[in-house]
Amino acid sequence: MFRLTQYMQELVNPTPVRRRSGPVKPVVIWNLTRRCNLRCRHCYTTSADVPFPGELTHEQAMAVLDDLSAFRIPALILSGGEPLSRFDFFELAERARALNFRHLSLSTNGTKVAEHADRIADLGFDYVGISLDGIGAVNDWFRGVEGAFADALAGVRACKAKDIKVGLRFTITEDNAHTLPDMLDLCEAEGVDKFYLSHLVYAGRGDKHRGEDTAHARTRAAMDLLIERAWDAVENGRPLEVVTGNNDADAVWFLRWAAGRFDEVKLAHVRDHLEAWGGNSSGLGVANIDPQGKVHPDTYWSDYTVGSVKQTLFSDLWTGDDPMLATLRQRPRPLKGRCGACEFQSVCGGNTRIRALQVTGDPWAEDPACYLSNQEIGVEDAERLATTPFRGKSHDPAHRFF
Repeated sequence: MFRLTQYMQELVNPTPVRRRSGPVKPVVIWNLTRRCNLRCRHCYTTSADVPFPGELTHEQAMAVLDDLSAFRIPALILSGGEPLSRFDFFELAERARALNFRHLSLSTNGTKVAEHADRIADLGFDYVGISLDGIGAVNDWFRGVEGAFADALAGVRACKAKDIKVGLRFTITEDNAHTLPDMLDLCEAEGVDKFYLSHLVYAGRGDKHRGEDTAHARTRAAMDLLIERAWDAVENGRPLEVVTGNNDADAVWFLRWAAGRFDEVKLAHVRDHLEAWGGNSSGLGVANIDPQGKVHPDTYWSDYTVGSVKQTLFSDLWTGDDPMLATLRQRPRPLKGRCGACEFQSVCGGNTRIRALQVTGDPWAEDPACYLSNQEIGVEDAERLATTPFRGKSHDPAHRFF
């Protein structure tokens, strides 16, 4: 996750750079169930409103919570499918809160939040993230159910009424990019605390619909708008926090924006902070447990399993000798093509490896969703991959999404 607002604040109120030292404990995103009442086009877990065999039992899930607590992970995100569709969700959430995780979040489609707002508030979640993929009918088409937008918006309002920190998550594609300005306006109008722009990852149904990924020119325009809105909020003291996910090239794009507006001292300072962050954190600062208890480097690497919490403690799997985890944790990673020659590797960490894997069959190939030119990343003469990466639909590069 690229915390755009946080790094903008470094340009205004600089703080000391804190670099990682020793083993890194991951933020754990736990997909509690594949069951979901929606049918999202880009769902990375290919969820549906049916029971799925093999999911963790109540006893197994409670044991996982105990292990994660003893391992002292920095944050736990309860996700799905739709996590509120799991039969024992509130029992697990109550146990998680009792174990006093440093940060406990709920990631939901929002349609069930309003009816459970009292219980969610009583549990004291640090954050509730609600997914919306456009305004009104646009969202309902993406989410596969009429009325999903209205129900999710009711969930947002219920959270605000209960003083629960709430954010909107928006996955940008060619078919909804035009709604981004309206999504940001919605955040301002509803007093939403955080806006999360997620780039499409080619996993689950998201891989099936990879042809709907945004063209590079459209992504650049979207990032320009997002940076403009985020900076306006920072300059005027408004509380909206803006973050992005699943395309760490966003940090490089932000650096280019900062280079045109701030002196070399401030630019060097913010780059130091970005390098301390290090970009993509799959297998290092983020981990995933899927509904069946399989452990993955992140939520999108469903085809690579480190092991199962049904047989082995998560803490033992994460600190073991898995070869993929070991390679993901290397700095620099063994990247190829543009990513391998890029002068910003230390900032973005090579971006999202699963997209490279899905498109080329090689997890270390260049990320096809990097939207910066060769010249912009200092690799104008870099050797190209033999495989031509996917570049999204063909569009006039001068055409802006709004």
